[in-house]
Amino acid sequence: MKMFSRAAALAAAALLVAAASSGAHAQGAKLRPDFAPPWQGGANNDIEKAQRGLDFTEPDADNLADFHGSPQDPKLTLFFGGNYYFATAELVETFEKKHPEFKGKIYWETIPPGLLADQIKAGGTITVGNMTWTAKADVYFAGLKRIKQSLDEGIVEPPAVPYVTNTLTIMLPKGNPAKVTGLKDLARPDIKLVMPNPAYEGIGRQIKAALAKAGGEDLVKAVYETKVADGTTILTHIHHRQSPLYLMQGRAQAGVTWQSEAVFQEKAGHPIEHVDIPADQNATAIYAGAIVKSAPHPEAAKMWLDFIKSPDSLAIFEKYGFKPYQGDAK
Repeated sequence: MKMFSRAAALAAAALLVAAASSGAHAQGAKLRPDFAPPWQGGANNDIEKAQRGLDFTEPDADNLADFHGSPQDPKLTLFFGGNYYFATAELVETFEKKHPEFKGKIYWETIPPGLLADQIKAGGTITVGNMTWTAKADVYFAGLKRIKQSLDEGIVEPPAVPYVTNTLTIMLPKGNPAKVTGLKDLARPDIKLVMPNPAYEGIGRQIKAALAKAGGEDLVKAVYETKVADGTTILTHIHHRQSPLYLMQGRAQAGVTWQSEAVFQEKAGHPIEHVDIPADQNATAIYAGAIVKSAPHPEAAKMWLDFIKSPDSLAIFEKYGFKPYQGDAK
């Protein structure tokens, strides 16, 4: 029960992150309504518009940006680690064109992978704000290391299926007002950072490794201890929403994210840019998936796992800077 309470509380960040805009207004920052989540104008929902009923979404207060489709009697339920939420609409659409029997019957979530694992352990039940519902996952997607851990824990069944890789970048507000050129600049006391919390998000551990490559343990300590203590590093629970939002609001001047996340924000026309991290300082993530033990729709799950590594799927990922996985999962 303790585990579920933690998952429910943190998952609520997916709903509440947009409400942070009130804090930005207090500082005089202005954010165009179309820059606030949920992004993509409702595309991440494969329910036909005529069947969606009342449309009640208030980006600054009431939105469920990381929950997609309908959890009522789906034919396939997918739990994606959240940092490619922007690709999931096209992935689902492409899958449904190949398998039209699934049209309007796929439900998916895009919160951090550690929270998804907690939700699976809680029987699929989650609470966001004042709403509680249950969605039993068929397939779970996360970093390969997390998937292997889930195999050891008995959450998912073999095999682990890797499909793409990703690298880190420094995400910045448009114009780069703090003049950030690399990871070492993040230790500067005049720069306010927004950074993933390693306690909740796997990317945080990879960022620490990249910081150590660039400036040793002193740089890691400066970013994740000294600046946290003095308030110049804000730690997130759900960086793929909070980091770009805080940068656009003026609450931070830099943050390390996956390259694909910065590419999406730029493609969406949001006031975001990025600085590349050299290969010798960077970290590479391998994304993988596996069928959840006791999945309600195991055959559909197998179909999706076959699809996720197909040329059609990989072409979608490549639009955002992902690269096809080369190698084996060992």
